[in-house]
Amino acid sequence: MTSHDRYTSPLSERYASGAMLALWSPATRYGLWRRLWLALAEAEQALGVAIPDAAIAQMRDHLDDIDFDAVAAYERRYRHDVMAHVHAFGDAAPAARKFIHLGATSAYVTDNTDLILMRRGLDLLRGKLVTVLRSLGEFARRWRDVPTLGSTHLQAAQPTTVGKRATLWMQDLVLDVAELDHRRGTLPCRGVKGTTGTQASFLELFGGDHERVRELDRRVTAAIGFAASIPVSGQTYTRKLDAAVLDVVAGIAASAAKFSGDLRVLQAHGEIEEPFEEEQIGSSAMAYKRNPMRSERIASLARFVLSLEPNANQTHSVQFFERTLDDSANRRLAIPESFLAADAILVIMENVVGGLEVHPARIARRLADELPFMATEALIIRAVQAGMDRQEAHEHIRKASIAAARALKDGAATNDMLDRLAADPAWPVPAPEMRSLLDPLAFTGRARSQVGEFLAEVVEPLLAGAAAAEREEVRV
Repeated sequence: MTSHDRYTSPLSERYASGAMLALWSPATRYGLWRRLWLALAEAEQALGVAIPDAAIAQMRDHLDDIDFDAVAAYERRYRHDVMAHVHAFGDAAPAARKFIHLGATSAYVTDNTDLILMRRGLDLLRGKLVTVLRSLGEFARRWRDVPTLGSTHLQAAQPTTVGKRATLWMQDLVLDVAELDHRRGTLPCRGVKGTTGTQASFLELFGGDHERVRELDRRVTAAIGFAASIPVSGQTYTRKLDAAVLDVVAGIAASAAKFSGDLRVLQAHGEIEEPFEEEQIGSSAMAYKRNPMRSERIASLARFVLSLEPNANQTHSVQFFERTLDDSANRRLAIPESFLAADAILVIMENVVGGLEVHPARIARRLADELPFMATEALIIRAVQAGMDRQEAHEHIRKASIAAARALKDGAATNDMLDRLAADPAWPVPAPEMRSLLDPLAFTGRARSQVGEFLAEVVEPLLAGAAAAEREEVRV
């Protein structure tokens, strides 16, 4: 069969980055299995097990030259993936054949590898988060002085600035980085725990010496780059760790989805648009359309990632006693695809943020339509200062604003609320004075200052020295 004759995942064909695809590849996974077997044999040898140096050397020389055809043949024969790889590794390192996997259960390689992969996956996601934050920071700084209509309940609200709004998207990502760093920094490996977590096989191997068994666990943990192993386990580490990691991944997807939703609304209003390539087609039928397809893809993939988060807790909840195997097939799908989809989301998000098109005239026009309404409190105060009763001033403004809003809905070119007030013989504030109140920036409070403070005090320290991911081309 060719690649066109069978199903392939859109995550690999269309969306995820090369680095994330390589991380979850069979070559990486099974190369880690061999490294774990090497780490175990080296630690056992150092603690007194009679493993020849030649066995260690041969294992080290054949960590990545995996004969996948031989593995497949062994798996058809034994119906056991770990044992298939044990035999194939033994073929490549014959001096080590009888020592490979000594004292271990399958979860020694499968579980420790999954934790290594998830930790590396978090590192890749962090690099992309840093890249997105840098781009958003540049955007926020550039547009921090441009007033824009605020929105609460999807209704016009007190103005903010374009840059300040971008910091709201950044704040979510900053929180995601903090969660990611915490989870990555505290994630343990499974270590060396034996068949049901009792380490009985290793206690037998070391003649009942408990301290050597504990030292074996410490040495392997250090060899595979972890600060600690989980203190106790069954045959597998608690699947609660998977749920904790996927919670971080889902949080990133949720932040990106919120950004994409805001941007889609802004694009519908014509204020800010995602990038659109010269020959890109927005619609097969409506040639004029410029659809926000990147933002829509972010939302689509985020919904998929969010659907996998509860899956991990559901799996954890049914792992009876020391373990059941109904987690295996599920985790082979849920964990890699969560990372691959989140990775794809951040690739698209960086592309969108790096090419955002802002339309100041449209922003100003929408703001101008609503700005007189924003000035009503100030107008009441001026009217009272001019001698009018506060409640009477409120009633005059209420009538004028309702009429102006109705006129806009009926097709008026501009908001004429101030003109209506100026034409009202009882209204005491002259038109020039009223119009002096309509400086948009005067309604944005500390928005401009908040942008600078947030970038200087929160974002720049986070980004200082942080490694950013290489920019990826967005595929179909």
